[in-house]
Amino acid sequence: TLKHPDGHHETSIIGSIHDYKFAPEDRDGVLEVMTAPTTRIVSLTVTEGGYNIDDVTGAFRTDSAGAVHDAAHPSEPETSFGYIVEALRLRRAAGTAPFTVMSCDNLPGNGHAARTAVVSQARMSDPELAQWIEANVSFPNCMVDRITPKTTPADIEEAEKVLGVHDNWPVVAEPFTQWVLEDQFTLGRPPYEEVGVQLVEDVVPYELMKLRLLNGSHQALGHWGRLLGMTYAHDAAADADISTWIRTYLDREVLPTLRPVPGIDLREYIDTLFERFTNEAIADTLARLAFFGPSGMPKFVLAGLREHLAAGRPIRMGTALCAAWSLGVLGRDENGGEIEQVDDLRPFSQAQEAGRGGEGELAFIRNAAIFSNLAEDERFRSTYLSELAALREQGSRSRMKALLTAEN
Repeated sequence: TLKHPDGHHETSIIGSIHDYKFAPEDRDGVLEVMTAPTTRIVSLTVTEGGYNIDDVTGAFRTDSAGAVHDAAHPSEPETSFGYIVEALRLRRAAGTAPFTVMSCDNLPGNGHAARTAVVSQARMSDPELAQWIEANVSFPNCMVDRITPKTTPADIEEAEKVLGVHDNWPVVAEPFTQWVLEDQFTLGRPPYEEVGVQLVEDVVPYELMKLRLLNGSHQALGHWGRLLGMTYAHDAAADADISTWIRTYLDREVLPTLRPVPGIDLREYIDTLFERFTNEAIADTLARLAFFGPSGMPKFVLAGLREHLAAGRPIRMGTALCAAWSLGVLGRDENGGEIEQVDDLRPFSQAQEAGRGGEGELAFIRNAAIFSNLAEDERFRSTYLSELAALREQGSRSRMKALLTAEN
């Protein structure tokens, strides 16, 4: 169901989905489809946290339970990458050319991440197969963009009313869509360009634009908005203080990290983002946006912040966002209302509060799974503590206003 800003909805059946197999209940059926010569592309949508890759080292986690199992029992895979490795092994043994692995997930270099995961998983059980995959399988990078909020009971009811079909999980989305894809396919591809896909040689400029401008803004909406007691993204985006803060942050600390993007004016792109964010019909929740904090902040915000630290550029606004995040995780907004817990970070924020005035106050940013070694950087550390103190003293709204003119 597409929900337009003017309030009208378009509901239709996605005709390209013609079959469904649930791997835990039908392993052989899934592998049969994956090994069929007619299967030319296997796409992945497993979220940015689903690649079993360490955010700090960039290495595949070979000690994870799923990876260990699939290495010991490659013909009985449990993980997505175990399935891909086993399917490629079977295709190779049968003399069938390998399919393309096309990641559609929201992370930098998603094709590179997919390659790392698949090759690393293969290497754990069959190094020769891993070499063959590296030499013969294509892993194109791509950037995908469409806001798809959590499906509600009302959405399920509406789809059934319009279509006469009960679907337990209809997809709700905004009308905007963008898909930028590297044209690298082992066995060819459908004519994607005929349905609006941009086929390019290098997806990186588009990818950074989307991740740091859109997804970074989503993190800001989620963390500032929840501290101020808001529930929906459109309310946070329409708030003058939040929107001005985000636009200033993007201008000051995000745009300098981006490369020119062919055919796109970045300031016009930002204007379009706010048109999308304020679409009330989508009713995207701030809890959904904040849910992606642990997996998303390192890629959407902290990556650019690291570049600024290395180059001696401003970091205050991005650091303030980290401080706001840490306070929201405590579970109370500034009006005393409850903030829904969407991650497992509360113990780090509680330790931060208990350690005020001492080394313990760095507990949140010493969570290496998210911040790596950022807490060891004196400039980041001192700026974070300064912003944390200012937020406690001034409150979010006043601090956001002050940051517009604060020294960096």
